[in-house]
Parts: sequence; structure tokens; C-alpha cells
Amino acid sequence: MGVDLRQVVAGILTITMFVMLIHMIKRDHFDSLVEDKFVGATDSKFEGSHVRKNILWKVDVNVTDKPKPCWAKPSGDDVEQTEGFVVFSLSNGPEYHMSQIADAVVVARSLGATLVIPDIRGSQPGDKRNFADIYDVDVFTKSMEGVVRVVKDLPDNISKNKVAAVKVPNRITKDYIVTHVEPIYRSKRNIRLATYFPSVNMRKAGGNGDTDSIACLAMYGSLELQPEIKDLVDLMVERLRTLSRKSDGQFIAVDLRVEMLDKKGCQGGSNGKKDKSCYNAEEIAKFLRKIGFLKDTTIYVTESRWDSTLDFLKDLFPKTYTKEAIIPVDKKTKLEGSQDSELAKVIDLYISSESDVFVPAISGLLYANVAGKRIGNGKTQILVPSHIQDSSASSASNFLSPYISKKNHFAYSCFC
Repeated sequence: MGVDLRQVVAGILTITMFVMLIHMIKRDHFDSLVEDKFVGATDSKFEGSHVRKNILWKVDVNVTDKPKPCWAKPSGDDVEQTEGFVVFSLSNGPEYHMSQIADAVVVARSLGATLVIPDIRGSQPGDKRNFADIYDVDVFTKSMEGVVRVVKDLPDNISKNKVAAVKVPNRITKDYIVTHVEPIYRSKRNIRLATYFPSVNMRKAGGNGDTDSIACLAMYGSLELQPEIKDLVDLMVERLRTLSRKSDGQFIAVDLRVEMLDKKGCQGGSNGKKDKSCYNAEEIAKFLRKIGFLKDTTIYVTESRWDSTLDFLKDLFPKTYTKEAIIPVDKKTKLEGSQDSELAKVIDLYISSESDVFVPAISGLLYANVAGKRIGNGKTQILVPSHIQDSSASSASNFLSPYISKKNHFAYSCFC
């Protein structure tokens, strides 16, 4: 039986085209779906401008390798051990947790007391979780060895009603403990701490020796996410990097929570000044374009669900996503309900700490603590937004956070 050469050639060509089609589908399937879903308006407004064609992801020319902890872990023999307990709760979200942990550890260490592992309380009544629901208990306990004694629960023979409540300021000092806390502890033996925040105080430490070292350890060496949540955050970061193929896997995280923009803290500066401390989506979009970021830049926004006020940002940067767009389908139910759920806040803080560039649209404690974690990770690309006149020639390095440019953040006391 004869072989028709034309049929053989046609068969080879068909197979070749089929293989090429499969390769194209594998390579572009995920990105094309997302780009189609989030198609935005054209950039005609910016096409004729002098936006640079190179993206300055490394805005800090002095970026070095990841620094190492330089705090000294104190000896357990340096403090007289007492029989009382220090109880406290983590509250208001993960941006507060690091400071609350640090204050509690510093107080317990100074008093020679035993520290009870805290519970976690959300902003809604009855919203209560175990420490282990968010953080790794074993890591925390091990980090405290030789610093303070740690137990999981208050002993049954101690009534919670007889534990004295004590309010302490954030960044508590040894003198404050001696004057205001120790007398109550000596009298009652057991105290419940509640940290209040008279200001966002993340300035570099002022030579408090042992106290500063303990605070550094507690803030940056004791809290790690429990494995399931860490895996979830890592997966979401990886998805953002996959979506950022055109920028070598790099992405921006913007802390922009719409419900915060109308609050008092966003209505002007401190001490009667009119300096702007919060920026909306339109202002952030224009800022990023004018300092050189291009349309295909991937942006993660901390707003939990899409809000219509984010549309302008999406128009200029179609690859703009919230948690609900990138979280795995089987995990979405955990985000349902309250928009300020503890898990949502944890995801925001840790993705913002891992992004290649961080832009705080809202000034406050989340910005300050993300900055601290990024300093410890060597990720010092933090850009503080500002209004830029159309005629201005602006470089991203001009907007580097003062925490970085002036090295005045507390974390610079902890890493070297």
C-alpha cells in the first residue's frame, strides 16, 4: 500500500501546531484569565508624559543583605524570681501584637514573674481566639527560654477575679515599671496588663540596655505564624509573583483600607499641621505612575473586598488585587463575615512585609510595624506617597520612608 507524502507532511504539521498550542496555553493560561477579568481603561492620560520606562524596584541604593539580630539574650539569673503571674491579651489586630508582646515580656522580666501565654481578642464582642490559632506556640516558648518563665494557662487555684488590672503605655520603661507597676504586683501578686498607645512610637531605642534587648527579642524574635496560616500567606505571595511575570515576579503592596479614610486620624496632620497622612486610591495611582511604575505592575491592596473607590487604581494598574481575588477558593470561607477579621489583618501585615515595594497609604501602627519587619528582612523599599505636580520630575528615591532614609526606626536598634 503506497504512502501519500502530502498526508505525512500534513500530519507532521498538525502535530507540531498542536504541541505549540499546548505550550502557549501552559505559559499564558493563568495570566490571560486574570488580565481579561481585570481589564482597565487605557493610559492615554499618561502616555504622553515623561514617565520613565524603567521601574526602580530597588529604590534604596544602600540595600544590603538581610541583617542579623544584634540583641543580647539576657540570663535568667539576672532577675529575682517571684511567685506571681502576668496575664494579658493580644488585641486590635497584628499591628498591635508585637508591641503588646514586648511590653508584657519586659514587665514580666522586670518583676521576675511568670508570663501566661495570651489569648487573642478581635474588635467585635465575643471575638476571641487562642494564641495557637494565629501564632506558633513552640517558637514563642522557646524564644523566651532564659528570659521569662512561660505557662499556657493561669493555675486553677488563682481566681481571675483577683487579678489586678494595670494599664501601661507602649514602649514601657524600667522607671515606669518600678514606680507604677511593681507596687501593685507586690500587693496583688498577679496582674493583667493592658497596653495603651499614647502615640505611634517606633523611634530608635535610646540606650535602655537590657530592656531594649528584651523588647527587640519579643518584637522580632518571638512571633511566627502557625504553619497553616504561614503556608496560606506564602501561597498568596507566590500567586502575586506569578501574576508579576513581566516585572520578574516583583509586586507592590499598598496599605489602603477605604473605611479608614474618613476617620479622624486621616483628616490632617498632628499639632495643627495640615500635612497629609492618608491617600485614596486615585492619589496612590497617580503617585505610582508619576514616579515610574508602569501599567503592568502588580499591586496588592489591603482592602479585603473590592470597593468602587478602587476603580481608578485598577484603571491605571489592571493587575490590582485584593485578598478575595488571590486567596485559594477553599480558604475563602475563612474571610467571610467581618471585614476586619483577625485572619484578614494577619494576611495584610505579612504580605506587606514580603512585597518588593511597600506603600503606606495610611499612616499609623501597621505602617510602623511593617517597616520594622521589612528592616529585619532587608526589604527597605518603602515609599511614602505624596502629591506630585504634573510638571515635577520625581524619582522614587525621593519618597523613601524616613524610617529608612534617617534610620530612626526602633528596628535599627535590633538588627546589624
